[in-house]
Amino acid sequence: MKLIIAIIRMAKINKTKEALAAAGLPSFMASGKVQGRGRGRGIGPTYQEIMENPELRKDFQEAAKGDEPRLKTKRLITLIVADNKKDLAVETIINTNKTGNSGDGKVFVTPVFDSVQIRTGNRGDVVLD
Repeated sequence: MKLIIAIIRMAKINKTKEALAAAGLPSFMASGKVQGRGRGRGIGPTYQEIMENPELRKDFQEAAKGDEPRLKTKRLITLIVADNKKDLAVETIINTNKTGNSGDGKVFVTPVFDSVQIRTGNRGDVVLD
């Protein structure tokens, strides 16, 4: 099993969710919003995205006030997949989120040694289905 952690643009979460479901990987977790920064400058949200999303508008206004480096708001998604579905999951996330610009995000893959379904006590890959 593999744990896949992806940091993506806020505006890409719905397309990513749809793409993962279409690829047969509908189960994942997403955190509301995470903030951080990389080395690059990245591209920010468009004016329309800022105006349509109150959270983005608030973050943008607060960041414009300070002199320190701006933390960018992203979404963090995690999913656990069987080893044979790792490449499919990573490729789906990359293909959905790649714009060719700095700030597209990152994908991390780590091994998972065991899993246990609390209700049944089942262990291993069987708990992923």
